[in-house]
Amino acid sequence: MVNEQTGKWSFLTNHTRVLIVIARAPAARLRDIAAACHVSERTAQNIVTDLEQAAYLSRERAGRRTRYILCLDGTLRHPADAHVPVRALLELFTHHDSKR
Repeated sequence: MVNEQTGKWSFLTNHTRVLIVIARAPAARLRDIAAACHVSERTAQNIVTDLEQAAYLSRERAGRRTRYILCLDGTLRHPADAHVPVRALLELFTHHDSKR
């Protein structure tokens, strides 16, 4: 049962989930990002800020909306994964989206 997994560890962090959602929908609203990641809007906002400060993304205003621009050439932060480009990670989760 899926509910039995609640509160247990996960392979993906919330930061990774936010990056994936933004990769799939760069113009997504913060509330939609939060809903897709099952986190609060405040948590999603903090994660987006973290990702922006770490140069994984930037924000661009388009009228009243925000569009996110991913910086795909960076590498993952953990020393064991520092050789893995962000682009490669995101391709694992968005590759099927481009075939639709």
